[in-house]
Amino acid sequence: MNTAHDIARIQACDLKVDPCLGQVRWSPQKSAWISSMYLGALIGGPLTFSGDAFLLFAVTSVITLCAGHSVGMHRRLIHNSFDCPQWLEQAMVYCGTLMGFAGPFSIIRMHELRDWAQRHPHCHDYFASRQNLCKDWFWLLHCDLYLRYPPAIHYERRVATNRFYKWLEKTRFLQQVPWGMVFYIIGGWSWVAWGICVRVSVCVTGHWLVGYFAHRWGHRDWHIDGAGVQGYNVPGLGLLTMGECWHNNHHAFPNSARLGHGSHQVDPGWWLIRSLQMLGLAWNIQRPQNVEINSKLISIDPRRKG
Repeated sequence: MNTAHDIARIQACDLKVDPCLGQVRWSPQKSAWISSMYLGALIGGPLTFSGDAFLLFAVTSVITLCAGHSVGMHRRLIHNSFDCPQWLEQAMVYCGTLMGFAGPFSIIRMHELRDWAQRHPHCHDYFASRQNLCKDWFWLLHCDLYLRYPPAIHYERRVATNRFYKWLEKTRFLQQVPWGMVFYIIGGWSWVAWGICVRVSVCVTGHWLVGYFAHRWGHRDWHIDGAGVQGYNVPGLGLLTMGECWHNNHHAFPNSARLGHGSHQVDPGWWLIRSLQMLGLAWNIQRPQNVEINSKLISIDPRRKG
């Protein structure tokens, strides 16, 4: 990208397009979805706890967060930071949809609008994590922002014409049902509560919370000149977030498949991509040293100066 706010999928031809003017409105669908998961987790979780149910929760969380959301949806579908067979991409995007946050089209739309807005000198607080924790939680998980003058989102052909992705988007919440049935047959209500409700509640809330922290607190090595919202690296959360906590790095090199820079920045998503590469299932992998550099990128790490 050549300017602070260029996003390939964003078409902002109208001079009225504005990332600041908009209204936050309650979304009955989003609110009902996450509220039902919270209710199932808060009631069913304690009542049905068992060792095998917790193990199911842990394993399915890692799969949907790492292979699904971080690698499949974020690094591959959104940023095209590596290439892989179509069947593998679709399998990972399916796992990402199972995380319970969004489908393939809605995740692209939310991500691109947010990144486009954050690269402007000013943007709506919905994009900027400026509000208090409770208000931001309600906004992001129960509401949608309706910009008065929104830009158009252009989906590239390989995504726009993908019938599997269209089906996933339409049925994104229903994708939990067949797995819930399988879990019930194998482990009863305990597996349903922990494999569906607790997992979705923890993963979706964790996804929001890391984004909130990573736009407010932490360490920065890089600054995007002209961007009203900067990303921060949040230490200590690499393993839990599959590497997504290294957000200052990601703002600096958004198309890099590697989010953690160096062995001290734990990045399980990068480990998975490297493993896929060794198996011949990933190639054209983008790294910080070989991606196009944003002309507005400024190093503020004294180790890189002079």
